[in-house]
Amino acid sequence: MRPVDLFVDDAGRADHETVLFLGSLGSTHRMWEPQSRAFGDDYRVLCPDTRGHGNSPVPTGPYSIAGLSADIIALLDRLGVERAHVVGLSLGGMIAMEMASSYPERVRSLAVLSTSARLGPREAWTERAALVRGTGTAAVSSAVVGRWFTADFAAANPGLIADMQRMIEHTPAEGYAACCEAIAEMDLRDRLGAISAPTLVIAGRDDPATPPERLQAIASAVQNATYLELSPAAHLVSWEQQVPANVALRKHFDNS
Repeated sequence: MRPVDLFVDDAGRADHETVLFLGSLGSTHRMWEPQSRAFGDDYRVLCPDTRGHGNSPVPTGPYSIAGLSADIIALLDRLGVERAHVVGLSLGGMIAMEMASSYPERVRSLAVLSTSARLGPREAWTERAALVRGTGTAAVSSAVVGRWFTADFAAANPGLIADMQRMIEHTPAEGYAACCEAIAEMDLRDRLGAISAPTLVIAGRDDPATPPERLQAIASAVQNATYLELSPAAHLVSWEQQVPANVALRKHFDNS
């Protein structure tokens, strides 16, 4: 799996420390809008589109978490960024953990949100990949966004919910499916002990996709980790609880 040139939203202060935000399956760089606004005055903020998503290339699979991580390292090389604070949610968190264990010299600090070091059952991911390849990402958009936000938040923000569904529906079927298959094969549990970067682990208490116990397991296995649980929040805790999440991230960056 050769690295591809990812699209990246490169904003903020180019002469400051870099924060790199890695997104969820089916998302583009736009899922990090609350963080890009919050950190742009004090950091260089990089929000790439994952391989197969948004404006990035969509090569045919198979993809792997290691390969997706190599894409990010190639991006940092292209931009001349030696080290970054790396933040990842869901699929982005998996990529971030792979980066922190395989390329520790590139990771100034690590923050993972709503993710897991292993996310079975494998068959659920391969079946979702087959469904999307056969019928497109619109087949899963409603169910996915239903896991991203709590019911009360969704009811209060119908425009945002519709926008997020459109974002998933515009994700290329091959890119989405190949990333599903990468998640199906992923097992980072034995790699967590190798992560040396200061690590913040954030869970949404109401997250049905990656419930708090999965984040607690990561925090317990990483040698220098802090655990935070926010509520009410489902999978996109970075959006639903953006103020406390941003406060925690800023404190984490400042102390790293």
